[in-house]
Formats: sequence, C-alpha cells, structure tokens
Amino acid sequence: MIAGALLVVAGAALLLGEAHVSSAGVLGAAGVAAVAVGVGLMLSAAGGGVAVAAVLAAATAVAGAGLLVLVLPAAAATRHRRVRTGREGLVGHVGVVRGAPLAHGRHVFVDGALWRAEQTALEPADEPLQDGDRVVVEAVSGLTLSVRRAEEWELSP
Repeated sequence: MIAGALLVVAGAALLLGEAHVSSAGVLGAAGVAAVAVGVGLMLSAAGGGVAVAAVLAAATAVAGAGLLVLVLPAAAATRHRRVRTGREGLVGHVGVVRGAPLAHGRHVFVDGALWRAEQTALEPADEPLQDGDRVVVEAVSGLTLSVRRAEEWELSP
C-alpha cells in the first residue's frame, strides 16, 4: 500500500515537472506510468482482485496518456511564440518622441511608459528626431531604447 502511494506521489511530481520543463513528454509519460502502477498496487493491496486492479491501472494509464497527447502540442507551441512582455517585448513597437533633447538622446513614449532613447546609427545624422516624431524600437540596452524614424507603412493600423 505504501509503495503504491509513493508511486502515485512520484508520478504526480513527474507530471508537475513536465508542466515546467520541456522534456518532450518524457517526464509526463514516466509520471503517467508511475501513477498507473501506483493505483494498481494500492487497489491490489486494499483487497481488490488482481483483474480489477489491472483494469483500473490500465484505465488510469490510458486516461493519462490521452491527456498528455492533448496537452503536449499546446505546451510546445507556447515555447516558440515571440516575447510580448519585458524589455525584449518592446522591439518593433511604435512610440513618440517626447521632450527636450538629453545628453545621450531623447525620451520616447512607448506602450504607456517614458523611456530614454537614442537614435540608431542607421538614421541620417542631418535629420535628428524632433518632438512628436513617430519612432520604432530597434533594440533595448539596459534602460535605453535604440530607435529609428517610423516609416509610413509601420504607422498604418
């Protein structure tokens, strides 16, 4: 009985690990197997027949494997999505130049926050960014954005 309970707990821990580590289903499969064997051991130790324990363990294994087959592709798809939050999520966003020039650049209003910004080296030096110009974030370095003037096609919704 104790071995079965330990296997169920270990299987649950493996399933939880699968949710947080990309193991391509290895941890999940081991977790399902451990839970199924643990259920079988607990049922047979509780006085159930061997056939009943085997059938319920098999049903547990099939249900767990079915859930893994449904969940794993969705979980794998989330790992390939573009970053949407944090500093890295700002790249490609359009902002507006605000305020007077600073020693190291201007301030840019992007996604509801005011950031220090520098014009990229690709921008022509004879056309500095002015207050109200629309810009696109090219890179983030610390708390400073590297921006360039937005092109017309980037401004249209």
